[in-house]
Amino acid sequence: MEERNFPANLDQMEQVQAFIGEQLEQYHCPYKVKFQLDVAVEEIFVNIAHYAYRPEQVGEATVRCCVGGSPLQITIQFLDNGKPFNPLAKEDADITLSAEEREIGGLGILMVKKSMDAVEYNYEDGKNILTIKKNI
Repeated sequence: MEERNFPANLDQMEQVQAFIGEQLEQYHCPYKVKFQLDVAVEEIFVNIAHYAYRPEQVGEATVRCCVGGSPLQITIQFLDNGKPFNPLAKEDADITLSAEEREIGGLGILMVKKSMDAVEYNYEDGKNILTIKKNI
């Protein structure tokens, strides 16, 4: 599994996306899957940058990526030492309501859950660990 650390701020998004793209290069990933991964990675990393450490500090996010298996699958893990937060514990946003009626928040993680084959959260050793998996 390849791993890189990034400062948890928005100006690192391009580098995070490039890191994931490097892992996919040799597997001829279909455009639709790459797009879904890009959206999921952006949503998760933005949430870490906005909420994990703030307002007290800015920290790091570790991104791990592994491609392999049968069927071919990409697994991406996001780790941070920020405040414990399980985004999967919140009830899904009610998309049948109009934007005015809906509570703020929750749409991004819903998109991640709907577009990935698996999404898991753990809190271990003082770290939030969010894992997404997508079959290629």
